[in-house]
Amino acid sequence: MNAFDQVALFMVIAVPLLGALLSMFISKDRPKDAWHFAIMVSFITLVLSIAIFARYDYGAGGFQLTREFNWLDHPLNITLSLGIDGIAAPLVLLNGIVLFGAVLISQTIKHRTRDFFVLLLALGSGVFGVFAVLDLFFLFFFYELAVLPMYLLIGVWGSSTDFGSFLRTKEYGAMKLMMFLVGGSVLIWIGILALYTRSSDLGAPTFSIIQLGQMAQNGMFSETFQNWVFPLFMIGFGVLAGLWPFHTWSPDGHVAAPTGVSMLHAGVLMKLGAFGIIRVGMVLLPEGAANWMPVLIVLGTVNVVYGSISAISQKDLKYIIGYSSVSHMGYVIMGIATLHPVGLAGAVLQMFSHGIMTALMFAMVGAIYDRTHIRDITVLNGLMKRMGVTSFFFAIAGLASLGLPGLSGFIAEFMVFVGAFRTYLPLAILAVIGAAITAVYILRLLARTFFGETDPMWEHITDASPVEKTVGGAFVLILIFVGVWPAPLLRVINMGVDSVLQGF
Repeated sequence: MNAFDQVALFMVIAVPLLGALLSMFISKDRPKDAWHFAIMVSFITLVLSIAIFARYDYGAGGFQLTREFNWLDHPLNITLSLGIDGIAAPLVLLNGIVLFGAVLISQTIKHRTRDFFVLLLALGSGVFGVFAVLDLFFLFFFYELAVLPMYLLIGVWGSSTDFGSFLRTKEYGAMKLMMFLVGGSVLIWIGILALYTRSSDLGAPTFSIIQLGQMAQNGMFSETFQNWVFPLFMIGFGVLAGLWPFHTWSPDGHVAAPTGVSMLHAGVLMKLGAFGIIRVGMVLLPEGAANWMPVLIVLGTVNVVYGSISAISQKDLKYIIGYSSVSHMGYVIMGIATLHPVGLAGAVLQMFSHGIMTALMFAMVGAIYDRTHIRDITVLNGLMKRMGVTSFFFAIAGLASLGLPGLSGFIAEFMVFVGAFRTYLPLAILAVIGAAITAVYILRLLARTFFGETDPMWEHITDASPVEKTVGGAFVLILIFVGVWPAPLLRVINMGVDSVLQGF
């Protein structure tokens, strides 16, 4: 292991966190400096995330780039243990890409710019931490670091939505998000304490995911214990993953959040929930997971169908994408619940694919809203003639969302379907129907918003800025690259999947 491998994961967590702390010393009267500094910090993290993914040796598998820092010895035995496997590596890369794009897109933030980027970088650091730590105590710490800034980012810099008959305030969206996610965090913390207490009773108190996983493999956790602890993680992490019926915070949070925050919220933050179910629930509680997976796949199927049907009935662009995210996270949950190598690999690939496509959608919606101050698809029409590049980028993201062959969404959903057909045939058929409904609302959205006669009121608007075009173009290239050649990602993912499923 070279010097970079020893410090890579620590640096990818520390750089955005240190950047957030240093940003506090930038004068509040120099907003451009705060933005430029955040760009520099997020670019460094992007380079680090690419290097980390590239350094992962899929031939060797297992946890790599490991490093331990003792924090508290006896009696608590808490260690900052770092390492990534084939599941975490692509998600670290995803966070690096989306964080950099979100910072670039946030050039329009004028109010308390410095404070905004402090919170945004802290959020990014928290996400990296969840993906990279191998200790339950620090996993929970970074999980909260990723979740808590969302309240201020939405409540201070978000926007309220007037539906005519009522006003959906940004404060409402922020508070609803926080209440749901804090509720989920309570369940997660109870589950972590249960595992720690059980390991203490066995004479080896530890928060280490690796040590707890070895205990689980050796049959040291009874089936009864696993059966009541696993649902704590399933629901606790499931809340953040948008698991039905605990999903309602997500669309409201999407709508209220500023563009950059929406990109991180849908693109990365929701993936923490699904990742937590895999890393903690499935690895540490395999018998409990196997017993509860029929329930989880039913809920995932409801996610797919309910999210698609709800998206059809929406008129607000952000609400459509918000419910679309609920539906697509349903595919992730279904893939996890199959306990099949193809299905689980498809779920992880779907996390990466959906993260890029939904971040691209929100970036383009932000560009549209900045120029029209409207998100109602019944009012927006013919934007293709005035915002050609924006329309093209959004169309690519939409086509990836409905699973068009040649784009990343197709291969990910296909793998989930294969896994589901092998394990839960009736539910797999419902999921395919949900995919068909996705095509309905996506194509309707594209037809209403971008095509047709241009309304004279939009004759004055301009296309996306150079920064928005750069971010959008990069995300489009990723969607096409993964759709045409998913092998680089799948080689890594498959190694992580094989390791997780060893306990089943």
